[in-house]
Formats: sequence, structure tokens, C-alpha cells
Amino acid sequence: MSKNVRTKATTLPARFAKPMPQNSPLSAVEPLSMRTADARVRRTRMQLGTALLNLIIEKPINDVTVQDILDRSGVGRSTFYLHYRDKDDLLVSQLETFLETISNSLSDRKDKSHRVMPVAELFAHIGNQNKLYRVLSDSGHLKDFFELAEGFFARGIERRLTESGKLTKVPQRELAARASALSGSLLSLLRWWLDRGEKESPEEMDRMFHRMLWTGLQ
Repeated sequence: MSKNVRTKATTLPARFAKPMPQNSPLSAVEPLSMRTADARVRRTRMQLGTALLNLIIEKPINDVTVQDILDRSGVGRSTFYLHYRDKDDLLVSQLETFLETISNSLSDRKDKSHRVMPVAELFAHIGNQNKLYRVLSDSGHLKDFFELAEGFFARGIERRLTESGKLTKVPQRELAARASALSGSLLSLLRWWLDRGEKESPEEMDRMFHRMLWTGLQ
């Protein structure tokens, strides 16, 4: 993959780090904010992504073919390969789109609360999509999700900590390190919550995470 494809420090799982065809105008693994897609391209990507996610709920992901995705989405084969290398590339794109949106949502809407991540919204969404979580787990793709999430969440948390103005005396490098540690803690909390059956509400988990966060930063 060429060095100028991704300007953010997102680390892709090694299994997805395949060379990008030289004649491909778009990379499915570019952060959403870097894509200059028009409405038609966005609609096509949404059709393909929705088709893939619905299919992997219905049957094992390894049994899903590109042709299955094309049949379900109504998108042509040449159009698919204009944007994506294969179904794994499409899956990564869907995960990145979700992760970037959730990571930046508080900053983008200029939320005035003390929260650094929309934990309640994140947990509610993933909890509601628990079947998809299990599909990713059973297929071995859950590790890919968590690897991607750690980087996106760290950047989102660092942005919110900077915007809070409460840590102005903390050097930027240390702030980034703290954000990375907090991202890991959030993902551990998410795993714990899902694995024990989502006994607490998403709102309770939000309060728990931020209580631990601000207590640790004092």
C-alpha cells in the first residue's frame, strides 16, 4: 500500500495490508473524512456494506462470496472492484466508517459534557447488534475490529481531552499516551460487558467509564 493512501496513524491488521492496485482511484480503508465521494459513490458503498452485513448475519462469513454481495446489493461487479479489493476490504471499510463516526461524534457536535467518548451510544449500538458481534467473533474478525477501534478511540479521546482544557499542562506526548491507555481500557470494559451478558445498561457503563477516567486523571 502506498504511503500516501492513509495519512492518519490507523494500523490495519496485517491480513488486510495488501498492495493497492495502481489504477484504483479509491481505497476502501481510507478514513471516511479523507474520502471525496459524491452522492452516487456513497450510495453504492452503503448498498454494498448493507448487503455484506446482512449476509454475514444469515450465514458464515467465509461462505459469503462477492457474487452474493452483488446479487443482494444490485451493484455490478466492475463497480465493486472499482472501490474494493475483496469482501474483507469491504468489511474493513464498514468498520472504519462506524469507528470514525462514533469516535468523533462528541467533538463534531460540540458536546459540552465531560464525556470523552459516547460510551452509552457505542454500547447500545453494539449491544443491539450482538448477533453481528458474535459473527465477527466466530469468524475470527473480532480481533480486527478491536485492533482498528483502539486507534480510532485513542485519537477521539485525545481530541476530547484537548478540547476539555483540563489538561493544558500535560505534554502532548503524554496526553496521547494517556488517550491510548484509556482506549484500551474502554475496549476491555466493552468486552467485559458483552461477555457477561450486558447486565448493566449502556448508560451505567458510560458513567462507570467516565468515573474511572476522571478519577485516574486527577
